[in-house]
Amino acid sequence: MGRRSANCKVEDTIMDDDRDPQAYIRQVLEAYRRTPGTTGTVRGPDRIVAAQLYQRGVALSVVENAFVLAAARRLTRPANAVPLGTIRSLAYFLPLIAEVLELRVSPDYFQHLRHKLARIAPAR
Repeated sequence: MGRRSANCKVEDTIMDDDRDPQAYIRQVLEAYRRTPGTTGTVRGPDRIVAAQLYQRGVALSVVENAFVLAAARRLTRPANAVPLGTIRSLAYFLPLIAEVLELRVSPDYFQHLRHKLARIAPAR
């Protein structure tokens, strides 16, 4: 990975070529299943999306950061806001993955969000 600073993209988008596709897909699906706001179950179409992410070379850290970003946004909404429905598909996160790929923030930002989520989200 290259140098990181507040003015650089958060993560490299290309993963190592020697990563096992099944291990990558399993890790994506497990992280999705554990993400607050999801049903906690994995369906066939979710496996297809995970395989497509692997084929595109999207780093696992980028996918995980998209999950964290979505969960943080959903859990920190105003108390009087209309409740959001449960996330039922990994495809829900595709726009967030694209957003994470374009973000120019310190990697510490996602660590901050993870700590925040640990305090406010129920564990799965």
